Parts: sequence; structure tokens; C-alpha cells
Amino acid sequence: MIHKTRLFTPGPTPLLPAAQFAMAAADMHHRTPEFRALYQKVLAQLKVFVGTQNDVLLLASSGTGAMEASVSNLTSPGDQVLVLTAGKFGERWVELAKAFGCAAEVVKAPYGETFDLAAVRKALKPEHRVLYMQATETSTGVRHDVEGIAKLLKEAGSEALLVVDGITGLGTTHFDVDGWEIDVLIGGSQKAVMIPPGLAYLSVSEKAWAAMEGAKNPRFYFDLRKERKNAVKGESAYTPAVALIAGLGAALDYIAGQAGGDLEKGRIALIDNAQVNAAATRAGLVALGFTLFAPTAPAAAATAVAMPEGMNSGEVVKALKARFALVTANGQGEMQGKIFRVAHLGFFDYLDTVAFLGAMEHIAKDTLGLPVEYGQAVAAAQKVFAEAVKL
Repeated sequence: MIHKTRLFTPGPTPLLPAAQFAMAAADMHHRTPEFRALYQKVLAQLKVFVGTQNDVLLLASSGTGAMEASVSNLTSPGDQVLVLTAGKFGERWVELAKAFGCAAEVVKAPYGETFDLAAVRKALKPEHRVLYMQATETSTGVRHDVEGIAKLLKEAGSEALLVVDGITGLGTTHFDVDGWEIDVLIGGSQKAVMIPPGLAYLSVSEKAWAAMEGAKNPRFYFDLRKERKNAVKGESAYTPAVALIAGLGAALDYIAGQAGGDLEKGRIALIDNAQVNAAATRAGLVALGFTLFAPTAPAAAATAVAMPEGMNSGEVVKALKARFALVTANGQGEMQGKIFRVAHLGFFDYLDTVAFLGAMEHIAKDTLGLPVEYGQAVAAAQKVFAEAVKL
């Protein structure tokens, strides 16, 4: 049988063909009018894609680079910060805060769950300079209540900046960045915008810009003030990832094209697409007898699936790849072997979901020995899709 590789990992995600063509053709120098025009266009598009009037900057790094910048630019050694963590990427905020000498107070939720707002309210102090959190915790498939946290900060009269890792949240979750007063929202190129790893982007509020002037932590490459100053001229502070930026422009054009050229509507359609595919996938997996790892707060970026007692998730990941060249993700850290994760963000459509669930029927029946009838997962997904397209 022919095996066509299909990526169902929550990053990197499948590449958009138009973006691949644009990257291949991006033979230009970065200090030229040609590139400046492209760069300014992409920065303007990113503001629409993020959904903000704030500045949006690009960095030649993974999303972790923008996370680091959100600590180094906004804090001083000894600052008190509040970190919300419920998985491996929330834990990264803790590590970053400590690396820059901050006193990090941590509110934890168990893996697979989201935060109790009352616990966050209780932990919040006037001394907290920044609150760091995820929009979606990719390691566990959980969506966190960013709006609820933003409202909590307002009600408490807190001056803390709200910094959100939206690396898998952008393009899968609806945000009101300016209305909720999110001070920094971070994205990454290998997620919903359908291009390879290597670019991070982040929106920065005026409140955050003002806070940078008093921040004392060291920064050089990730000095956001340099990037803002250069962006006005259509340039980056240092050598940009030219081909990736060209690919990003093509991807944003494609997203706009899905809504008649309206990028804002295209962003909404992209999010709705992820949410429908996630719901259909969850329905199909439950129909096969699997248990969702995050049933109460599931993310649309990726679904985490708990294994039946005595079974290892690595068996599913290996079997899907060996039999169908379909690549999913095992659990991370202590969750390895206990859960597997399948993505829905970016260049996925309903037929991809059907293909995945069809493959899962075979794996559940033949590899895991579950009592499966062919078609039951697909039928459950079809019902979800049929209801969604009626709306």
C-alpha cells in the first residue's frame, strides 16, 4: 500500500502549499525596498490576525523566544510575578521567571484540568508585576479561561500585566485582545499559520511598552524596543528569516482568501474550523471507547486522549505511523505513555478528521483489541459536522 505522510501533531503542523511556494521564491535581501514592503504588509496583516490595534512584532525564533522576551523586557530581578501552570508549557513560564531572577508565585492545576478562578484571585497580590499563563496547554489539550483571568485582574484593580502564551491558542480560540486588555499575546509560525518553525510573533500593549522603560533585566537580541523602532521603517533589528516571512504573508493571504479577502473573517473561519474538527474528533474517539484527558475544558488546538488501563499510548502513536504514516504525539514528561495527542490547528479540514478517525478504528480494533465496529467513530464525527454546518 502507498503511505502518504500526514502530520497530526500540534506543531509543526501541515504546511500550506502556497506558503511553500512563496518560501522557495523568496530570493531577496532584507535591506531592500522589496523586503520592506513585504515586512510592513505582514506586520499589518498580523495585527488583523491577532485581532488588535497594538503593535505586533516578529522575531526569528521559536515561540519560546517570545516567551523569554516577555520576561526579560517586562521584569527586573526580584520582581514578584504570578504564574498559572497546568502542564509542561505553564512550567516553562516558571523556569523563565526564575532564570531572570523573578520571585514566581505559582497557581497550579492538575494535568488535564484548568484553573479555579477563586484560587487565582486568592493568590493575586498588589506586588505582582506580571501574570503569565497559557491560552491552551498543548501538553494536555486544555483550554484556559483567558477572558475570566483578564476580568479577575480588572475586578481586583490589579496593575499586573497580563501575558498570554497563545502559541496554539491563536487560530483556534477567539480572543478580544484589546477588550480584555491582554498586554502580550504570543504566537508561533509552526502552528495555525501553517508554515515551518522559526518565527515568533507577539502583540504588545501600550501599558507593556511603558513597563519596559523601568524593567532592569538584561536583553539584547530580544530587546522589543529595538524591534519596534525598526519595524516602523519596515525592517527588523537583526537579520530576519526572509523566506519564513514570505511564507507567512502567503499564509495570511490564504486565510483571508477563505473569506473573500477579509482577513478578520478568515481568522474567525479558521478558528471555527479548528473547533468543529476538534469536536468531531472528540466525538469519534469517545465512540470508540476512549476517555478524553481534558473533558471539562478541551482545547480546539489539540485533543489529548487517555489510554485504557494497562495500555501504553506509545503503542497507538507507533501503530498509526507504521500502518498509515500518520504522525501523532505521545504525552510529554510524566504523561508519556499515558496519553496521545492529535492536532486540529491550521491546515486541517473535515476530511482529514474523517481520515484520522478511520485509521483509529483500525488501530483500536487490531492493535488494542477494543470491540470496534468499522464506521462508528466516523459516524459520530459526521453527526457533529452535520450539526455544525447547519448553523
